[in-house]
Amino acid sequence: MTQYDVTLEWPDDGTDTVAVSPTETVLEVALREGIRLPYDCREGTCITCVGRVLAAGGDETPGAEEAVDAADAFDYRRQPKALTEDERANGYVLLCIAVPRADCRVAVGPMVRSEVGDSPWS
Repeated sequence: MTQYDVTLEWPDDGTDTVAVSPTETVLEVALREGIRLPYDCREGTCITCVGRVLAAGGDETPGAEEAVDAADAFDYRRQPKALTEDERANGYVLLCIAVPRADCRVAVGPMVRSEVGDSPWS
């Protein structure tokens, strides 16, 4: 079965890498492996689990100024209501409903959450 390596990058420069199949979400696998990602609704209607895609599909250009479109790395189980089209185009992804399409690196933690506006659904 195909799996993708999703590397979660924390504000303290720590990382966790999880192997995620295209039938599982990043949050499901992280929780199963004991990684404490923030989450709340698990439906894509809040912003609690947001991450920002730093690189996707082998494009490992650290410090690149150009935003990575989240669609380069993830599909969704359902439409992510809490993110705007611009936020998704700038790499933001809801890890509770995101299923991988490629190996990728994702920034996670409170600083990423603070970069995104409030959910229109909360």
